[in-house]
Amino acid sequence: MSSLSINIEDVFEFATQDQVFGLEPIIDQNLKALHAGTGKGNNYIGWLSLPSSIGEDSLQSIGKVADDLRAKSEVVVVVGIGGSYLGAKAVIDALNHSFANQLPTGNPMVVFAGHNICEEYHSELLELLDNKSYSIIVISKSGTTTEPAIAFRLLKQHLELKVGKEEASSRIVAITDSSKGALRQLATQEGYRTFTIPHDVGGRYSVLTPVGLLPIAVAGFDIKKLVAGAADAEMATGVDTPFDKNPACLYAAARNALYSSGYKVEIMVNYTPKLHFLTEWWKQLYGESEGKENKGIFPAGVDFTTDLHSLGQYIQEGERMIFETVISVQNSRRKLDIPYNSDNLDELNYIAGKRLSDVNRMAQLGTTLAHLDGKVPIINLEIPEISEYWLGYLIYFFEKACAISGYTLGVNPFDQPGVEAYKKNMFALLGKKGYEEQGKLLRKILGEEN
Repeated sequence: MSSLSINIEDVFEFATQDQVFGLEPIIDQNLKALHAGTGKGNNYIGWLSLPSSIGEDSLQSIGKVADDLRAKSEVVVVVGIGGSYLGAKAVIDALNHSFANQLPTGNPMVVFAGHNICEEYHSELLELLDNKSYSIIVISKSGTTTEPAIAFRLLKQHLELKVGKEEASSRIVAITDSSKGALRQLATQEGYRTFTIPHDVGGRYSVLTPVGLLPIAVAGFDIKKLVAGAADAEMATGVDTPFDKNPACLYAAARNALYSSGYKVEIMVNYTPKLHFLTEWWKQLYGESEGKENKGIFPAGVDFTTDLHSLGQYIQEGERMIFETVISVQNSRRKLDIPYNSDNLDELNYIAGKRLSDVNRMAQLGTTLAHLDGKVPIINLEIPEISEYWLGYLIYFFEKACAISGYTLGVNPFDQPGVEAYKKNMFALLGKKGYEEQGKLLRKILGEEN
């Protein structure tokens, strides 16, 4: 069976083979600590064996609710922020028709809310929903995270006014804590159907829980295949796989060796816009997991060839602090040939008859050669195709490599203490109870209070 391919040979000019493979002992130690549950943040490693432990009953339960929402909804709104929406968004966008909102696909339109506090965005969403039958999936362990809580308050009111309180309750599904929190309390009070976020799985590692699986199923995609891909990745990256055959270990070693050699920024590169939100999910996974204690590789992303016309100049000739991780897709799901034109004013007849995917691959190879000439290290990843199976495989691969890499940096890859800083200031400025004194101080600093 074909598999995820990882090639780190284009790293060795910048971080030597000895540097990369010299990390084998610590990488192996960290992999074993992860599986033994002896590393930092070990109360949040429930995702580690999740793919192989998801039962058929669980998938059927998710599928049944998804079918019900699909039957009664033109639109399904997924309310969440961070890991509560990015994983589902990544998979749905990768598998969906690029113009799904303009062409009928037979599936509900899945849209997202609660990942910003933009007035225009939420106002326009409500305008869309005025003329659509819709349902809501609200995702939050606590139910009090500001952005999704605001969005859900708006949507709940809108839906209840539109269809009545009883019908609204049948159209709302809550994915939340098993026993505590505001959303759990509200769901019990209102009679919402619920799914549980495992207590030992953090948001950015939650794609393979109902957090990601329910929206993906609603969009019409096969969550069994997604989980199967992740389960195979779980096996391929386990403690029994030797270092030089373990893609998660090789990836963690290569990026940490580059980091030690002065490469502080990792750019995720894809050559299809379908993987744009996979990069966005990856950015959160690695940024929130590793950016601590004044350490960590800064994760960024580009869509090539589009961004070669905007960021290409900097990548080619800017400060040498960047390395690239390139995701290649071997096979396209569609076929489109470039036509011949007798006038040839655009001078493209030299590629007439070629598939667009072949031209795209030559653009990728040309870019790789140019960037290596420009002293940009490159890690190459390749999957056979964009499908549920391979997206599941990639997701688990990145999760596993992230945990190993965080341990190698010496940080806890499962917490996010820095995220709270902006919240405290926002609460104080908005006058939340308990933050009054801090609010006075901040307003004075901002010149809004004498």
